[in-house]
Amino acid sequence: MSEPIPVSSWHLDDVSAVAQSQPLPRPGPDPGRQFRLPVPGAKTLGVTLLREGLISPHALVQALALQKRHHGRLADILLSRQFIDETLLYRSHAKHWKVRLLDPLVTPPDPRLIDRLGAALCLREGLLPLRRAGRITVVATAHPEEFSKHHPMLTEKLGAIVMAVAPASKIEAALLKARGASLIHLAQNRVARSESCRDWGRNGFALPLFLMASVLMLALWLSPGAVATGLAAWTVMTLLLVTGLRAAAIVTALHRPPDRGEPPTIARLPTVSVMVALFNEGNIAPRLIARLSRLDYPRDLLDILLVVEETDSVTRDALHRQNLPPWMRIVVVPDGPLKTKPRALNFALDMCRGSIIGVYDAEDAPEPAQIRKVVDRFYQRGADVACLQGVLDFYNPRTNWLSRCFTMEYAAWFRIILPGMQRLGLALPLGGTTLFFRRAVLEELGAWDAHNVTEDADLGIRLARHGYRTELLETVTEEEANCRALPWVKQRSRWLKGYMMTYAVHMRQPGLLWRQLGPRQFAGFQVLFLCTLSQFLLAPVLWSFWLLPLGLPHPLASALPDGLMFAMLVLFLATEVTNLAATYLAMRRTPHRMSPLWILTLHFYFPLGALASYKAAWEMVTRPFYWDKTSHGHFDSARADL
Repeated sequence: MSEPIPVSSWHLDDVSAVAQSQPLPRPGPDPGRQFRLPVPGAKTLGVTLLREGLISPHALVQALALQKRHHGRLADILLSRQFIDETLLYRSHAKHWKVRLLDPLVTPPDPRLIDRLGAALCLREGLLPLRRAGRITVVATAHPEEFSKHHPMLTEKLGAIVMAVAPASKIEAALLKARGASLIHLAQNRVARSESCRDWGRNGFALPLFLMASVLMLALWLSPGAVATGLAAWTVMTLLLVTGLRAAAIVTALHRPPDRGEPPTIARLPTVSVMVALFNEGNIAPRLIARLSRLDYPRDLLDILLVVEETDSVTRDALHRQNLPPWMRIVVVPDGPLKTKPRALNFALDMCRGSIIGVYDAEDAPEPAQIRKVVDRFYQRGADVACLQGVLDFYNPRTNWLSRCFTMEYAAWFRIILPGMQRLGLALPLGGTTLFFRRAVLEELGAWDAHNVTEDADLGIRLARHGYRTELLETVTEEEANCRALPWVKQRSRWLKGYMMTYAVHMRQPGLLWRQLGPRQFAGFQVLFLCTLSQFLLAPVLWSFWLLPLGLPHPLASALPDGLMFAMLVLFLATEVTNLAATYLAMRRTPHRMSPLWILTLHFYFPLGALASYKAAWEMVTRPFYWDKTSHGHFDSARADL
């Protein structure tokens, strides 16, 4: 049985000898004609493994039954079920296909050959062009049974080729070693420049900001009353629009869609890849693996990628100490000047095997049936539904007052506001986790903007701009509520900074955005981003009106007519009723049984958002791409591991 052969030990005679055993089409007028692999009669790989005593008859029957049911690769099934070791499997692969088994890590491949195909394509398809010997190129594959379909493309770009076999893990490692820098560059620049924020700060925006600030200060000095009146008018108007949107969302969300009955029977389940970006998460790694292991989906069709930064030895060491199942793997992102979650996801995307791509966070505890629900919904919907967003909740809602408020806020957002916006036909800003995409659409749009610190909201708007829809899915993922004041402000400031950046990017060409979104979605975008940000930044203007019922003087009291003051009072009351109603109705849809009186304390919770907005505005100028990382695992709960 052959050992892996270093690439450097291949000579021209070796390549020619193997080439004679593979009837390669000569380059000519028809380079795309069918390429026939050297299959030894009717012998299958499974029979080869059985005859060599590498798997049991029972394991082979079970694997073949799964292959027939799922139409997957036999090798992937054998590895995911731990029926055979990877080394033994690929040795048998080489013997079965009568080709060489190579170790591309011993001698690096020729980077120029990789560039002819593209490193991203090589990662995606499990291919690695290694060396040229005369006019023939040795191409290693992790999936020899699929080599025929790649042959026209390979011969077009490389000329005459000869097939070899190498383990998928070693092909990935060799590709990253040879072309990691180009893959990182791609990960940072996948999104079209016109829809990315990566050029923010390079176009001399400091001078316009300085001029705007100077004009504002001058206006305050010359006419403070007029400026105060203008700010108050804008604040009240945006409050009216935000309240109207929330009220409309409540009304529409109360009408639940009809039950669609039993889920469909899907003849061929797809492979689903799920990426989990980790950074300094050594204490949560064991619990994450346990939670993901509860997902109820065929293991040979589930592909979990634990994405870790190269410099993060803490998390990598913690993961290596775990006994990872074969359907989980560690992806190490090469170091670079930019360290953001979207960059890591972009880098790992080309290593995903699935046609559906999911995203979880490190502290997530998803519902076991979640992946099946995702597959069923995508099967029921047309290609225009490109993304499914699950419901986020918390497994530590009673840790303290802050966790209670965060739980109520999330409940209103994911169970009332977002479903209502979906029914209104508005563009949805995505949450950062429990997201699932059709891979083809994700790649078409360039995946995530690596520089945007709220990459999820940005991607939701880009999906809408290109004619795709996002739907809410009734499946819950529980997280850890961030319930320490300073980390909460830091996290919220990152979200608000991303909202500011997303609004600035998509409003570069308002006319184009109008044409792409249409009037309804364009208006919704303005209310959701511009008006919401205005409410956070100008919250003290609204708070100042509490002086009036307290009998204290207000600068605008004498300048505003009595009728207008009364209308503002009615608006303030309507806003409070709307917010209370949304939160109360949302909490009734959760399993949490908290007293409704806790809702009244949200008055003291939202001012933290104003503090976060000022931090966000400052960082938009000073550190626009800085990712203020949220630490997890401080208030974990045993309930999340049940």
